[in-house]
Amino acid sequence: MKHFVSSLLVALPLGLVAPPATAEQGAGLSQNPEVQAFIASMHEQHGFDIAHLTRQFAVLRPNATVLKAIRPPAAPEKQRSWERYRGRFVNEQRLAGGLAFWQAHAATLQRAEAIHGVPAEVIVAIIGVETIYGQHMGSFGVLEALASLAFFYPPRSEFFRGELEQFLLLARENGISPLSVKGSYAGAIGIPQFMPSSQRRYAVDFDGDDRIDLRQSYPDAIGSVARFLQQHGWQTGEPVAVPASVSGDPAALLAIGIKPTLTVSELAARGVSAVADGDRAAALIDLVTPGAATEYWLGFNNFYVITRYNRSSFYAMSVFQLAQALRQEHAARPAAAPVAGSGPR
Repeated sequence: MKHFVSSLLVALPLGLVAPPATAEQGAGLSQNPEVQAFIASMHEQHGFDIAHLTRQFAVLRPNATVLKAIRPPAAPEKQRSWERYRGRFVNEQRLAGGLAFWQAHAATLQRAEAIHGVPAEVIVAIIGVETIYGQHMGSFGVLEALASLAFFYPPRSEFFRGELEQFLLLARENGISPLSVKGSYAGAIGIPQFMPSSQRRYAVDFDGDDRIDLRQSYPDAIGSVARFLQQHGWQTGEPVAVPASVSGDPAALLAIGIKPTLTVSELAARGVSAVADGDRAAALIDLVTPGAATEYWLGFNNFYVITRYNRSSFYAMSVFQLAQALRQEHAARPAAAPVAGSGPR
């Protein structure tokens, strides 16, 4: 994790909160009153040194690229499209990379599945969707990204202040400088892109070296993804989703949300047809593509569990469909001895 934080000194997008220019130019975020209150809280609650934290925040500026990236796309400029989204993640690059990843880490994936009950293909698919198997882990300074969102993005400032707190605790626990860690624009870290709170709560040492390293250790990443899903209620051997057809207006069923609350039989009585156990709880999922017919699916408990990783039905369906493709291709290939990989261990 030996990287240097990068600051982008450009104008903040409209609608976001900018700090006083003179103060920020002079001493970075350390002069912001809300940051000062946060530093004081970290001292009172966790014993952090005020002067040390102040020096770290002094080299940071609000990152306009982060603040722009976090905003929802404006309609109709960027309409949600399942077809476009799926094409980004369920494709030959991730399929081929996933098969190679599975071959290289077969024993670790098998062990993770045995311990946590999550199929190897689902673990591989999540890592493939998140970072293309560790190739793209993010280039933003995590401390700067989280601070930008914690103090200059009001819609989710409370969430990101919590993640900023967790990140500083994580860095201290691991003996690393928070200024050295790179990740996504939202502060996600490593091969599986865990937020700091998830890393502290769910990550595991799966390679036996007595430390958790999600940036360099593929075994730690594999074990941590499996444990995250297991801890969120993954049901071993149970289905994820099945196609459905809908008669009538599904708006009321869609408004219920993606958490399974009605049985397949109850949904059938409301015009939703699918081949599934009538007693199984499910949620109606709509995958919308402008100019094309909407795809409908029933999402079961395991589909909902995948959305705990990323709260998007598009995301969960991409993981599911990539996992299905990986399982099919892997089963059709002759068994091969694991190969030595490059990059993180």
